[in-house]
Amino acid sequence: MVYGQGLRLDKWLWFARLAKSRGDAQALCESRHLRLDGRVIDRASALVRQGSVVSFPKHDEVVVVRVESLADRRGAFVEARELYTDLTSRRALPLTEAFAAV
Repeated sequence: MVYGQGLRLDKWLWFARLAKSRGDAQALCESRHLRLDGRVIDRASALVRQGSVVSFPKHDEVVVVRVESLADRRGAFVEARELYTDLTSRRALPLTEAFAAV
């Protein structure tokens, strides 16, 4: 259930399928590698709201997403994808690959 105007960050990450499990989402929040609107987060209970920007490292890149809506449950991937907008900037092609594509 969504309480007021916010939702626990760990629940939102799990509902949005940005974390495989709720435990993984909690660990990410407590790792101090996640930022919410530019602030370093160190607790899973931080509230996320519509319009917030969440960023965290994943593999070799930094994932940046804007929260579009909050959810009441973890749904299918198609539903989860509607909870956020991906703002991650994709790396440009290396110069040799850029010329090969022309």
